[in-house]
Amino acid sequence: MQTPPILTKDFLYLRLIGDRSIQEKDFGIIQIDRILEMEKWAENIKAVQDEHAKFAIVTANNHYAGFGPGTANIFRNMLGLPEAKWEDRGGVQEQEGKYSVPDLKQSTLSDFLD
Repeated sequence: MQTPPILTKDFLYLRLIGDRSIQEKDFGIIQIDRILEMEKWAENIKAVQDEHAKFAIVTANNHYAGFGPGTANIFRNMLGLPEAKWEDRGGVQEQEGKYSVPDLKQSTLSDFLD
């Protein structure tokens, strides 16, 4: 979807949502290279951050590139922010700049339905 980057408030809200081409069983590692697209959004945020926007909320779902937390850290790096860290609870690991979730089943809504 082509959305014009028009700032109407003193904050930004950007949702990076994929097209559902990545299946849930493949979540946990970056599957699709979205760097060019994310760089454009990062530049838009940088352009308004000091004068117009006080803060930005940026979210990425797993369908966007394959692993929402990994996408978030790539985007944070583009903005000059430190990577978000999370506690290893027997699952998420970083190896050679790629994030993976070995032997960890992700719950989905269908897991909770009868």
